[in-house]
Amino acid sequence: MTWKAFHHRGETLRSVIATAAVRRDGRLPMDVDGVSTGFRDELDLLAALTLKWHTRLSGQIERMLSFQPMDLDEAVAIAWSNTAHELAGVRLIIDHYREHPTDDAMAQAMAVARFKEHHLLAVMAGRTSIGDETADRIGGDIEERARLLHQGMPMITPDAAYAEPEVRGTLLERLRAVVAA
Repeated sequence: MTWKAFHHRGETLRSVIATAAVRRDGRLPMDVDGVSTGFRDELDLLAALTLKWHTRLSGQIERMLSFQPMDLDEAVAIAWSNTAHELAGVRLIIDHYREHPTDDAMAQAMAVARFKEHHLLAVMAGRTSIGDETADRIGGDIEERARLLHQGMPMITPDAAYAEPEVRGTLLERLRAVVAA
């Protein structure tokens, strides 16, 4: 792939994501300019969107864990919900083609993507390790919790979710302030 083709593909992918966010119908927007030249087929475009989702999800998880390292389950669920807010159209497409793949290759690719997403969620929540047989089930439970959290809720920023406690001063300083008032 040439440098020009690489950049053109990236611009097309951004257009696809923007179109998916507006349409929110769960269908791949194959009619966007550049899709037919930048991507081989629906599976190629879906793979690029899935990679975008996983990359953004990983970044959100890291961001939330840096603010809340104690409640890992909550941080991972909030990160999933935030990613679903940011990439709502992409998430709808992934969910649609996970349930209704167009062929066997897409069904297999979506099953692998779901499996890896569940492993990521379970491992990052500290509930299992890589290669653990229960990671898929645990990650699925975390995804379900995140979906419930996501319904009807605005995006949660780490600053809003994990605000630092207000500095109140020492007891002596507070007593002096009361006496002075």
